[in-house]
Amino acid sequence: MPEPPSSSRLRIASYNIRKAVGLDWRRDPGRILDVLAEIDADVVALQEADKRLAPRPGVLPIDRLRDELGYDFADLAPNDQSHGWHGNALLYRKGLLRPAHTRRLILPAFEPRGAVAVGFDAPRFDLLGVHLGLTAGTRARQLKALRADMADQDHPVIVAGDFNMWRGADSFEAVFGPDLTLLEPGPSFHAARPTACLDRFILSHPDLPHSVHVHHSPRAARASDHLPIVLDIDLPR
Repeated sequence: MPEPPSSSRLRIASYNIRKAVGLDWRRDPGRILDVLAEIDADVVALQEADKRLAPRPGVLPIDRLRDELGYDFADLAPNDQSHGWHGNALLYRKGLLRPAHTRRLILPAFEPRGAVAVGFDAPRFDLLGVHLGLTAGTRARQLKALRADMADQDHPVIVAGDFNMWRGADSFEAVFGPDLTLLEPGPSFHAARPTACLDRFILSHPDLPHSVHVHHSPRAARASDHLPIVLDIDLPR
């Protein structure tokens, strides 16, 4: 019998959907689903997936996500109306991936901020979805909290989200050191004329084969003020 493959190629995306409000200021969740269909990712970290005011209802049609795209939301929401926590939500392809555990992480900030994490089996990896603060000092404290959470993990850990870094990598190298890699797919904001690399990944095992890019399409240029970013990576089984 042939040997089973030693690695799995997965596509991981991150997308700030701005509560499904497009550049025409209309809330149209269908456009977000169209963009997700174009990307065809196995896991998606979403930011601003819930409305701002309590009880923070989610903005995407769950039935269509499941029936048309094969996605389920990871169990992260504190109530039965939200998609996630502090607007951060994680979608995964049910049947392809199996969540082993979920966590909510409180991040230091002047306003309520948090990150969400899901650990998967076969392949084994953790995905953290984040939406960092607006000031460099706040981001530095949040990055330190993420670094502490990622410490001593013997399996790949990927952080995906809107880092809000306008001026390069801020203090990333001082916080994370050489053992973790900050991946910049390219300018993802503003969707109408991308000039800022606000959306990024952090990879704990930079030796794993991977590539990153910004997803460009006519639909993505209208559906939100951010463009999605994509990581293709080979994860060991």
